[in-house]
Amino acid sequence: MELVSDHITVIGASWCPDCRRAKEFLGQQRVAYDWIDLEAHPEATELVERINGGSRSIPTIIFPDGSHLVEPGNDELAEKLGLSRSAKSECYDVIIVGGGPTGLTASIYAARENQSVLIVEKSAPGGQAGVTERLDNYPGFPDGVAGHELADRMRRQAERYGVEILQAVAVSGLKSDGDWVVVTTATGEIYRARAVLIATGSVYRRTGADGESDLIGAGIHFCATCDGPFYRGAEEVLVIGGGNSGLEEGLFLTQFADHVTVVEYSEMLKGSRLLQDKVNAHPKMTVATNTKVVRFNASDGGKLDHVELEDRVSGGRRKHPAAGAFVFIGLDPNTAFLNGEVELDDYGFVVSDEQFRTNVPGVFVAGDVRRGSTKQLASAVGEGAAASIQIRYHLDKLAAKEEVALSPSS
Repeated sequence: MELVSDHITVIGASWCPDCRRAKEFLGQQRVAYDWIDLEAHPEATELVERINGGSRSIPTIIFPDGSHLVEPGNDELAEKLGLSRSAKSECYDVIIVGGGPTGLTASIYAARENQSVLIVEKSAPGGQAGVTERLDNYPGFPDGVAGHELADRMRRQAERYGVEILQAVAVSGLKSDGDWVVVTTATGEIYRARAVLIATGSVYRRTGADGESDLIGAGIHFCATCDGPFYRGAEEVLVIGGGNSGLEEGLFLTQFADHVTVVEYSEMLKGSRLLQDKVNAHPKMTVATNTKVVRFNASDGGKLDHVELEDRVSGGRRKHPAAGAFVFIGLDPNTAFLNGEVELDDYGFVVSDEQFRTNVPGVFVAGDVRRGSTKQLASAVGEGAAASIQIRYHLDKLAAKEEVALSPSS
């Protein structure tokens, strides 16, 4: 299949959250594009594989000049499109780094207090919740809610209260400057705020096994709802990680693959007893505990062929054929941009007190990036609200301090 178009062409699938995000981003920027759904046009799969060296990575976005981007973040798309990513002002009452549920909730509470609020989000508002296929445990939605729908509701609510949102803009650093906090973005912009909330969340952890990096998108994945449908009819897929996420996603994958094997490094599964019972009773699932992933091996076509596993008790190794491997072994916090300015724990999470204050005056933290957080959506929203209240107390103290300094008797 060949493409000839004056428009941008987005090749993907209706079930792919990243495809929806890319389409939404282009729509928000009023950029015309052509959409090709692989399920409706399977002949486009060959083009996707040719562009990506055999990988079926989507979205694959092709530009009129013949260049392309594969699974781009909004920042990459913005750079490619030459979009302006600067805020309206240089100073704010509150700057929130991260536009997930925590940051959006905090912004709503702050804006309702008549505080000027800027959210700086490196991708799109909604965070991980926004790219989750369905949320069934969030209060108020008895039939569940699509992640992108919930994220969009939160974003629209924040914007209704005047919150300014910069998306596709990463923060490269922050530091304290008296009663101000200075925030620097990757685009070179510098903003100042009376308070900053770190709400950058976390990302999926990799195994570090040989061959992993080369096969991401070509058999190795981190989102079953995103990539599971690619394995419809596959004889075998692996799920690496026996926690709640691994077990839940493994059960989801049984809709597509003929068989799913869950590989857990420890001697027992770590997920809830309810999930363990479901997995152990499922006729299409097998569990392998005390098992280490040693290497991911590719076929001649450059896709995952089998995974080399090691029994941690006997030391014996075996080759486990698998069309796909889905990795769910935990999360790493998005804190690299802090560059040592804020105290982190041994795992890279931001340390705070009970009032969500960090060791840097005026800098607060909430949500999945905070040490001790529960990594649950409802908790993330609650922390956003609670942190915003503490920020209000902080701003009130600064205002009182300035009032005393300006009074004639001082």
